[in-house]
Amino acid sequence: MDAAALTGIGVAVGVLVAATAVGLWWRARDGRPRRPAAHRGDPPVDPALLAALGADTGAPVTLLQFSSAFCAPCRATRRICADVADMLDGVRHVEVDAESHLDAVRALDIWRTPTVLVLDSTGRIVRRAVGAPTKARVVAAVVPLLTAGVRP
Repeated sequence: MDAAALTGIGVAVGVLVAATAVGLWWRARDGRPRRPAAHRGDPPVDPALLAALGADTGAPVTLLQFSSAFCAPCRATRRICADVADMLDGVRHVEVDAESHLDAVRALDIWRTPTVLVLDSTGRIVRRAVGAPTKARVVAAVVPLLTAGVRP
């Protein structure tokens, strides 16, 4: 083999390694509920905006899901969030059509569907999951909020 062929093979292998690394990184982050960047100082979401979305505060935890009509992961996320809400007292699930509520999408910095916002009883966003989360991840994000006020 000549030098040009070896260079081409090296470039191809490098591209495959880089693409694999990016894919693994993407899969690890997708659907994982994370704290918003400025979590500590974030004020609660505007109550009027939550009311317009059907997500009034009051429940200890609200799972506010933004979906779109032709999104297959959105359907799976709907089932997972509904199951968690049925399974745990104090958890409410509200699904919002992102296309019909573009003002809320902009205000809440929603970039992709599905996005699930975990709201506490004051309407503050305490977790944000972009992509389809697993049931275990949703439960893990919700349970600390339910037990925060419980004393042994």
